[in-house]
Amino acid sequence: MEFKNLSDFFPVLVPAILIATVCTAVGSAWINHLYAKAPHGLLSFPERITSRAVYRKPLLFLLLAACIGKASITTTLPTFFYWTIAIALLSFVTVTDFEQYVIFDAMLLPFAVVGFLYTIHMNLPLANHIEAALGGGLLFFILTVATKGAIGGGDIKLIASMGLWLGVRPMLSVITYGFITGGLAALFLLITKQKSRHSYFAYGPYFALSGVGILLGWIRLLF
Repeated sequence: MEFKNLSDFFPVLVPAILIATVCTAVGSAWINHLYAKAPHGLLSFPERITSRAVYRKPLLFLLLAACIGKASITTTLPTFFYWTIAIALLSFVTVTDFEQYVIFDAMLLPFAVVGFLYTIHMNLPLANHIEAALGGGLLFFILTVATKGAIGGGDIKLIASMGLWLGVRPMLSVITYGFITGGLAALFLLITKQKSRHSYFAYGPYFALSGVGILLGWIRLLF
């Protein structure tokens, strides 16, 4: 979609901002609810929920506004509906994994179900997407065992769920980008001594944001 003048942009910009505002408010409240109901020991920083969430709403809003705005100018209505759900849930996953090193099943289950419905509704190759989900999940299960838990169970389910949305080739690109960006971030934290070699590191956000980037065409396919 091309905009000839500024007035053409507002009918797209305003709904994207409104949707991002609602998603930010609802998503933040949902995250707080999940934290409050989380079993003992699940959260990594239960005593620092408020301090670690101090910038959550503005950053979440900016992420959602940018991504939903991009989706609104590059897709038709049915695709936009599905992509908005995917963007919102992956953004929420990013928040919880950064804040508390946890990815909730309550987010991944609807993400997987909607991804399956999206594949069917949009007449995408179902077998390819199921193969991506099963193959990605199996790969990350093997990595979890090999790394003795450095890759967590939430990452396994996240990758499997994204496979239902993306298919094999995009999923391979997501995994590659996720490991590269996550590895660079981990290296930076080690060099700056914010983390030690034995510290836990949240890889989920890098896979989630890579998935959003692939979905919106912000980063290119590698395979």
